[in-house]
Amino acid sequence: MEFIASILMSGISLGGQYALIAIGYTMVYGILRLINFAHGDVFMVAGMVLIYMVASVPWYISIPLAIIATILLGFVIERAAYLPLRSAPRMSVMISAIGVSYLLQNLMTYITAGQPMYYPDIPFLSDTVPVFGTETQWAKLITPVIVIVLIVALTQLINHTKIGMAMRAVSKDFETSRLMGIKINKVISVTFIIGSALAAVGSVLYFTNFSVIVPTSGALPGLRAFVAAVFGGIGSVPGAVVGAFVIGICESIIRGTSFATFSDAFTFALLIIILVVKPTGLFGEKITDKV
Repeated sequence: MEFIASILMSGISLGGQYALIAIGYTMVYGILRLINFAHGDVFMVAGMVLIYMVASVPWYISIPLAIIATILLGFVIERAAYLPLRSAPRMSVMISAIGVSYLLQNLMTYITAGQPMYYPDIPFLSDTVPVFGTETQWAKLITPVIVIVLIVALTQLINHTKIGMAMRAVSKDFETSRLMGIKINKVISVTFIIGSALAAVGSVLYFTNFSVIVPTSGALPGLRAFVAAVFGGIGSVPGAVVGAFVIGICESIIRGTSFATFSDAFTFALLIIILVVKPTGLFGEKITDKV
C-alpha cells in the first residue's frame, strides 16, 4: 500500500509538472502551427536563473523574479527568432526554434562552465511530510493543486477575456483573424508569455524534486511534455493536461519496476503508437487544409 501510494503521488506530481510545460507547446502550436523546440530549454533556464537569484536575494523574492525573467526570455525569443519569420516557410521557423534551443544550452554551458548546478532548498516545498507511511515532499502534494488552479485561471482567461477571444479566433483561422483587425503579433506574444510563465512555475516544482541542473536538463522533460501534448491532441489545452498526467503516472509506475531502464523508451513508443493509431491525439481535431 505504501509503495503504491508513493508511486501514484510521484506520478501525479510529475504529470502536473509535465502539464505546465505541455501547455506551452500546445498553445503555440494552436496559433502558429509551430513546435517550439526551445520551450524545454526555457524551462531549464528558469531553473538556472532561480539558482543565481537565490544567491543574492531571499527565495520569496527570487521565485517571482525568476518567473518574470523567464517571461521576458520567452517574449524576446518570440520577437527575435519567430517574428521576422512570420511569412517564411514553416520549415524555416522550425529550424529557428532548434537553433534557439542549442543557443540556450550553449549559453548556459558557458555561464556554468558545464558544471552541474544544485537547486536550492525552498522552505516548505522541500520539506517532507508523512503520507500513507512514506515521507513525501510538499512539492509533490501541492503540484496537482497548483496545476488545477492555473488551468482554471487559464481557461477563464481564454473563454472570458478579449485577448482570450482573440487567441481562439487566431487558432481557428489565422488569416481571417488578421483581416478582421486582430493584432496577430500581440496575440502571439501573449501566448509565449503565458507558456513561459507556466514553464517557470513548473521548473520550481520539478527541480525541487530533481535538484541537479545541467544545460541539457530541459531536453527530456521538454520531449516528454511534447509527447503528452501530442497524446492529448496538440492544440488542445485539456488534452495536453490529460496526456501529461498519463505520461507522468505511467513513467512512475515503470520506474518502480524492474523495467526502469525503459521508462524513456516507453514515452517515445507511446508517441509512435499514437501517431499511427490516432494522429490527432485524444482530443485533437482533424485539420483540413484549404486549397
